[in-house]
Amino acid sequence: MIKNVKLFGFIAVLALVMLLAACGGSGDEEDAGSGDNGDTDNGSESADGAELGETDLTVPYVAWAGALARTPLLKQVLEEVGYTVEDTQVEAGAMWSSVASGDAAFMTASWLPATHASYWEEYEDDVEVVGEFVAQAPLALTVPSYMEDVNSIEDLQGNEELGESVDWTITGIDSGAGIMQNTETAIEEYGLDNWELLASSEAAMLSELQSKMDNEEPIIVPLWEPHWAFAELDLKMLEDPQEIYGGDGDRIEAVANKTFQEDSPAAYEVVQRFTEDYNGEIENDLLVAINGGESEEDAASQFLEENPDLLEKWTEGLGE
Repeated sequence: MIKNVKLFGFIAVLALVMLLAACGGSGDEEDAGSGDNGDTDNGSESADGAELGETDLTVPYVAWAGALARTPLLKQVLEEVGYTVEDTQVEAGAMWSSVASGDAAFMTASWLPATHASYWEEYEDDVEVVGEFVAQAPLALTVPSYMEDVNSIEDLQGNEELGESVDWTITGIDSGAGIMQNTETAIEEYGLDNWELLASSEAAMLSELQSKMDNEEPIIVPLWEPHWAFAELDLKMLEDPQEIYGGDGDRIEAVANKTFQEDSPAAYEVVQRFTEDYNGEIENDLLVAINGGESEEDAASQFLEENPDLLEKWTEGLGE
């Protein structure tokens, strides 16, 4: 009898063990399983809204009109998410080298494929394109429209009357700018033997342009679009048959160090979203406001106040 009881007890325990195994283990094991499922759910939430990662970002830019408009705007969007952004004004060469080395996260003023071709060739292994601000940004030598007899770069060849009227000088911007390199190439390729390119700054060039136009005097400058000057001054770009300046125009892009996405995932996502909507029309509106007397920061703030839907789209689900 006792043997039968023991046998019955053994069979009952064995059945219980088999039942637990079929149901997925003990209560403790079920709790552990729930924990794993919880981790998986949290991972999905992180995938939907990328984490901040490194929050201190350095963003170099060149003091060209477009970069002065878009950089403060993107900075303020990144700050909404939780980043601290130091936007640093530099020359083009330093902008590219700092991003390539990792001293800076990304830049807002890459002009490709023509204007910054030499920089891309040097640093392409260390950088990547994150997104496009402006799809087509033409560059060219530019003159006031009242210079009716000058319509092509070829019209500068041996043009003594024009050359003497401007001291054989093309009034340029900062020497490291890609458009300055293009202009040096144009002088050589078009045989403009007597012509010289004067380096200054964009602000100085624009001041000289305005001064000459006030008196309807001739002047030749390198310029690009989008730019407020084309909205407020009567200008024309000179034809460039050899396409030294890139033909129909460069792409203006955000270019980042290759570790940017890993280091600051949410910032990378913000830049991608931002570039999907940003365009020449937005840039022109900002540039007109800035040229009208608003600071770059105030113009950016005003734009975000007037376009809360864009701000929400650029930041939704990200950061803090």
